[in-house]
Amino acid sequence: MAKKEKRSKTMKIYAFIDSQNLNLGTSKDIFHGRKLIYKGWKLDFKKFRKYLSDKFRVDKAFLCIGYIKQNEKLYKHLKSFGYELVFKPTVKDNQGKSKGNVDAELVLHAAAIQFSEYDRAVIVSGDGDFYCLYEFLEKNKKLFKIIIPNRKSESSLLKQFQDYKIFLIRDKDKVERK
Repeated sequence: MAKKEKRSKTMKIYAFIDSQNLNLGTSKDIFHGRKLIYKGWKLDFKKFRKYLSDKFRVDKAFLCIGYIKQNEKLYKHLKSFGYELVFKPTVKDNQGKSKGNVDAELVLHAAAIQFSEYDRAVIVSGDGDFYCLYEFLEKNKKLFKIIIPNRKSESSLLKQFQDYKIFLIRDKDKVERK
């Protein structure tokens, strides 16, 4: 279980962000049958980076994102906001839509490439695919927070990590694009 702890001045906190889960988790309307149970909204990535710094004292934020050549301007903006981009090559699905699942990149960066560089990790995703990463980070006393875009799309596999979970909808006023 997580314990309340003070962050020392030298403690390094890194965030690892599943960009697709964050984007769709905030922006997509969710229905139960015909009833709207979650109204999507637009995330301001610049405000979100500031939020990570201010609320969780995140030193570095790794944004795992599918690479599409036509999005170079977007990538430049994201970098200017303070994100370190971790790209995944994309492929086209049957409808011609670009797909780039970044789960492996996020896990590799959090559990191997950056592991010795930080003291605590903030994972941004409500996806149960990261269950093994949460377990690994908790066992190694490095799991700090799990930021879940919305309660309606949270995986049931996250139940055992209650003490770490933060729902972004609670701070929507701080990170919404107006």
